Amino acid sequence: MTRMDSEQQNTWAVETKGLSKFFGHIIALHEVNIKVPYHQLVTIIGPNGAGKSTLMRILSTLSRPSRGQVYVDGLDVGKWGAEIRRRIGYATHQPLLYNDLSVRENLRFFGHMYGVPDLETRIQQLLAKVELLDRQHDTVRTLSRGMQQRLAIARAVLHSPTILLLDEPYAGLDQHATELLTHLLHEWLSSGSTILMTTHDLNWAARISDKVLVLLNGRLVHQTEASALSEKHIRELYRQYAGGGL
Repeated sequence: MTRMDSEQQNTWAVETKGLSKFFGHIIALHEVNIKVPYHQLVTIIGPNGAGKSTLMRILSTLSRPSRGQVYVDGLDVGKWGAEIRRRIGYATHQPLLYNDLSVRENLRFFGHMYGVPDLETRIQQLLAKVELLDRQHDTVRTLSRGMQQRLAIARAVLHSPTILLLDEPYAGLDQHATELLTHLLHEWLSSGSTILMTTHDLNWAARISDKVLVLLNGRLVHQTEASALSEKHIRELYRQYAGGGL
């Protein structure tokens, strides 16, 4: 048994215990406790500045917590960052792509980095799913904001991760692309993935989530099963804590 095997705790896909993050005197996250079950889609809502992106950066190992414990797929992010990055897919409202490379070249670069088998076939499949086959040889800088976001999502799932961390994945998508992403989220869930997502779109949070968390001023102030919530109820819940719409 390896040291990683002995330390791995697989009760939750994502778990935080007393997670706090400070930037000088600014408290970005304070004592956040989250448990995300495997094979569910959990959505975090909250206003700008609530700490959603900071939380996602910590979970994706791009930032370190100031205090507390953080586990992704049972592994401590402070000890197993490289292994966790192999197991997760991360997409944010910043596409994190190379502007001077083509669509296919971007996916090929990341595919080689992750050692994706049968890479060209995998790229072809994903480009078809995100409807970018006809732009595969165009450089990223020539794509619309929505197209770049779709490519970023394809990059995030290229290596077939078990856990997806999606920070505002609907940002910049038109109605058709929004529906396409929702279809893909359901497809990935049905294939066994776990998804933790932040969004400003309360309608989609109500429609597709298993659980909704409310983050406000760096604190987790509410969490509830989404099955009992409509968009109206989620808006009322949001106003109760945040005092306004998204």
